[in-house]
Amino acid sequence: MRDTRRSWAPPRWASFAGRKLAHLVVVLVSVTFLVSLMLDLLPGDPARVILGTDATEEQLAIVRADLNLDEPVIVRYWLWLTSALQGDFGISYRTGQDVGEAILQRVPVSLQLMILVQVIALVAAIALAVYATYRPNGWIDRLGSMASLAAISAPHFVIGLFLVFIFAVTLGWMPASGFVPISAGIGANLLTMLLPALALSLEPAGVYFRLLRGDMQATMKEDFVLAAQAKGMSASNILLRQVFRPSSFSLVTLAGINTARLIGSAVVIETLFALPGLGRMLVDSVYARDYVTIQAVVAVIAVFYVVVNILIDLLYLLLDPRVRSGRG
Repeated sequence: MRDTRRSWAPPRWASFAGRKLAHLVVVLVSVTFLVSLMLDLLPGDPARVILGTDATEEQLAIVRADLNLDEPVIVRYWLWLTSALQGDFGISYRTGQDVGEAILQRVPVSLQLMILVQVIALVAAIALAVYATYRPNGWIDRLGSMASLAAISAPHFVIGLFLVFIFAVTLGWMPASGFVPISAGIGANLLTMLLPALALSLEPAGVYFRLLRGDMQATMKEDFVLAAQAKGMSASNILLRQVFRPSSFSLVTLAGINTARLIGSAVVIETLFALPGLGRMLVDSVYARDYVTIQAVVAVIAVFYVVVNILIDLLYLLLDPRVRSGRG
């Protein structure tokens, strides 16, 4: 008889995660090596930039030896990579602090900022898009379209300066800059994070609104929605259960990509509002030519970007049955 037993195969999510982890390794190596190459092409003597013009030749020689500046770039990169894989990111010449320790101190600030930005953007966009779908061409729909276009067009730092002028300088409701940790009080912490989060959230909120509104209005014309309306289902049931879920796949993808992208956008905002996050750490390190810190921060950002995209793709396996069955 013919053997009908099927050979064992790993779950779809496991093979998918394995491919994405391989992708993570390729991206991480490529990005960090390109950063090493670009830093090597910068003019001037990094050791003299780090120590200043009054440094002696002996001091310069020590810095060059610590940074392996006399070695080819490929050798320097290999030495850094092998140390980083063991958890040793080196010591910052700018602050004298262990780079890994400094990153761990700053990651919570950047993560909190990104979470606040996404919460504000998604709540505002979903609420406006659902109502605009319920009342197409109404004043909320038209106002949301104009406001979203303005938010998308305005740079983050311009929005940030405008918010500072209104809420900090004119009204005096919020501090113009600075940071209060959560340990000192959640209220005080949110007060210092609200303006930066608003400055970053308006642009993604506008994009989310336009994308979700278009998808939901297109889904409203589908046959299954028309059948639900003919059966007398309530408007809230149709909008939230029949229309919103199939229209949210593009939003999920975009929100995931934007979450990773926000860490790059936060460079300007963290500097503008004096937030001690990864973005400001990167800017300060670039000004000081702190190669060790730059390399480590870029590696963390690259890992974060790829991991977020892996999680979003895995979320697709849960949301879309076609992806789980291999038909999508």
